[in-house]
Amino acid sequence: MFRWAIIFAIVALIASLLGFGGVAGLSANIAYVLLAVAVILFIVAFVSRKM
Repeated sequence: MFRWAIIFAIVALIASLLGFGGVAGLSANIAYVLLAVAVILFIVAFVSRKM
């Protein structure tokens, strides 16, 4: 998931540089959601492994 978040962040950066504001905003939002989900899953896996 971290990989997909990075890919969407790069797409957002390139789209913003080329002037595609809508695509850049959507890609940035998707990257943010994927990053948040990946961090939450990482924390859950880390905590469940310790128990």
